[in-house]
Amino acid sequence: MLKEKLKKYTLILASGSPRRQQFFKDLDLDFEIRLKEIEEIYPPELKAVEITDYLAELKGNAFEGELKENEILITSDTIVWHQNKALGKPKNAQEAFDMIKSMSNTTHEVFTSVCFRTNNTSTLINDVTKVTFKDLSDEAILYYIENYKPYDKAGAYGIQEWFGFMAVAKVEGSYTNVMGLPTAKVYEYLSTLV
Repeated sequence: MLKEKLKKYTLILASGSPRRQQFFKDLDLDFEIRLKEIEEIYPPELKAVEITDYLAELKGNAFEGELKENEILITSDTIVWHQNKALGKPKNAQEAFDMIKSMSNTTHEVFTSVCFRTNNTSTLINDVTKVTFKDLSDEAILYYIENYKPYDKAGAYGIQEWFGFMAVAKVEGSYTNVMGLPTAKVYEYLSTLV
């Protein structure tokens, strides 16, 4: 469907995330992957969605001057926002434990921003999902960290894994957004290009 309409474009996904790559496959879109190492540093005064907007654009800016006429570059960033601070990817088991423990029996927000860039335009979309965890035992948190090693995930958890099945009491908004891409919004935006 959309794949046929986008035939004149080349979609470039600038993400090493296996989950984001799988979403594009599952959306039945042809794409290629181009990666650049970006230092993900943002101004400290930024809050919530301002952070993901900034980082998604920063990742897109790294390709400035490199895109051909028919290429659409897609970059994105996801953070967990809890108690007025961003929870990124944990550096070690203790940090992962502290992050998850702080979210036990509370609601946090997951923000994802997606930047669509061509050789002369840049468009940003974003989404927010509220996720409520049940009351979690230290034992369950330690089991998850030890067995699933969630060090590549914002907020130290993957909703699509054992932990999400066991810990998440409620999701308000896009489920796929929590996994790193608001797929319905991405698909809708790409549909406007044709």
